[in-house]
Amino acid sequence: MANPIVGGAAMYPAKTIAENASTAPNLTTLVAAVKAAGLVETLASPGPFTVFAPTNAAFEKLPEGTVPTLLKPENKATLTKILTYHVVAGKLTANDIISAIKAGGGKASLTTVAGEKITARMSGKSVVITDAKGGQSAVTTVDVIQSNGVVHVIDSVLLP
Repeated sequence: MANPIVGGAAMYPAKTIAENASTAPNLTTLVAAVKAAGLVETLASPGPFTVFAPTNAAFEKLPEGTVPTLLKPENKATLTKILTYHVVAGKLTANDIISAIKAGGGKASLTTVAGEKITARMSGKSVVITDAKGGQSAVTTVDVIQSNGVVHVIDSVLLP
């Protein structure tokens, strides 16, 4: 099975999460944030990681001025916490997540690299992630396989 295309860009399973994300036109805000937080090396390391990657449109849903404020050097710690809240250690495919949801009686709690929980559940045939504040994000593209994990593209930014 071929890897999904993200934002019109091919995603190569032999490349790292950092390498692939940097070529996706709809992930430029995420890539800029990862660079500002100094997390590029982490997302290029062996991992494996499961990344829930918000699109540019997801970042645009945040209150006006949020992204430029987060990208300032003095907000690096907050930005890092938000970004690592989108990462789970290990490689969880959509089937792994759906199996965990079924085993959990309709929801699965996942611990992020930030040390906080996100909850996955099904909504129809889609996986929906709920953050600590009750915000919800639908997974729009699943199983973008990388050399160091897997990316699932989401439509909203998760907030710890």
